[in-house]
Amino acid sequence: MYNGWNIIMRNCFAAFSLAVVVFGEPTSTAAAGPAVHIASTVRADAKSGRLVRKTFAPSLQKLTPAQLRDLVRVDELILEAASRHEVDPLLVRAVIEVESNYNPFAVSPKGAQGLMQLVGPTAERFGVKNSFVPSDNIEAGVRYLKYLQRLFQDDQLALAAYNAGEGAVAKYNRVPPYRETQDYVQKVGTRYRELQDQAGAGAEKATPEATEEPHYRPLEAFVDSEGRLHLRTR
Repeated sequence: MYNGWNIIMRNCFAAFSLAVVVFGEPTSTAAAGPAVHIASTVRADAKSGRLVRKTFAPSLQKLTPAQLRDLVRVDELILEAASRHEVDPLLVRAVIEVESNYNPFAVSPKGAQGLMQLVGPTAERFGVKNSFVPSDNIEAGVRYLKYLQRLFQDDQLALAAYNAGEGAVAKYNRVPPYRETQDYVQKVGTRYRELQDQAGAGAEKATPEATEEPHYRPLEAFVDSEGRLHLRTR
């Protein structure tokens, strides 16, 4: 009877979830133009019967010109924010690659949004109203990363806290024993070192090699007995 009731309830949830579409509160910034709506659907998992929420970011067609300009200025935005808050831009790039792979509309199963995958409380903490605006997202993400570096005085712990939260790192006083967090720290660290190596190789290639000044033998001039001028090297 219990199993039968479970099957009935699961089917009811599945039927109900097909019709459920939940719209989040509109978000916007003064520079970003009109509000951006974030839609999500709730569906029942076929195996477990549990309700699963999926969030959908806005499409390119709904972006304002200012937002589109941000998309092509991502590298510039990274350099500006990193310089402002004294964070290595290569570390910021590594975090963005692992977090969203440069997808400004990325949304995680936990609701983290944008290039640096800001969760709601972090976005609110740093004054971000629309996490899909690259300039706002990067500014807040870099500020948060700098705060964590100062707090823990260790890049690995800062990255762990960026993924798992400050409380988890403070609790264990090390990278927390969570597989996701440990993999995250390893991936970002590996990518960071790769970017450093690439930057170093690029700098060496761009620096002209020191060339020794050519040595010329001194020129000697003399006049022969017939009054003709001769030039020769010694």
